Amino acid sequence: MSQPVLVRRLGRQPYEPVWRAMQAFTDARGPETTDELWVLEHDPVFTLGQAGKWEHVLLPGDIPVVPVDRGGQVTYHGPGQIVAYPLFDLRRLKVGVRELVNRIEQALIDTLGEWNIVAGRRDGAPGVYVGDAKVAALGLRVRRGCSFHGLAFNVDMDLEPFHRINPCGYQGLAVTQVLDLGGPGSLAQVEDVLIGELARQFGLAPRMADPQLPLPATGDATRVAQSA
Repeated sequence: MSQPVLVRRLGRQPYEPVWRAMQAFTDARGPETTDELWVLEHDPVFTLGQAGKWEHVLLPGDIPVVPVDRGGQVTYHGPGQIVAYPLFDLRRLKVGVRELVNRIEQALIDTLGEWNIVAGRRDGAPGVYVGDAKVAALGLRVRRGCSFHGLAFNVDMDLEPFHRINPCGYQGLAVTQVLDLGGPGSLAQVEDVLIGELARQFGLAPRMADPQLPLPATGDATRVAQSA
């Protein structure tokens, strides 16, 4: 029988509160805590990974730059992009870090395949590409055997901010999105497929949870926060 995963579709959120919430969730969870998958959009923000170099942040302008505790270099998040955070107990799933990356990439590739968009990987450059253009980026962190941070999947967004950085540390890297590749511009439609493909890759059974960030609770890290 598949293990459950609680799916929280959080809508549009500022970056930092979500980042702090996933850190707190990961720190508070125990061996019995149900895995969660948070799916959302972020307000415009550049995030710079632990190995990130400021030289790859070219002209951020009015968009904030937030140094964070994930792997990878600099990337952009903004409206029209699906961000998914798999908060998974990798030991319970018996999945290593390399396999985690491979399965997330495959879920993205299979999601694009739903609309006959042929995508693939690049050696040494995590993420998913269509031709020479990147359509999805990955940046992950594992703490105490549990994953947080995740993926960013361009669907129907303003791609201009990617010109203000060297995306993922690669100068001149082309960036694309689902709508421009002939797929739908509806985030909800793409999210539906992506959630199913991620669950399938990890042998999980998705269950919809309240669309609110969970509180790092005493005793139960999956308790849901009330609306402020």
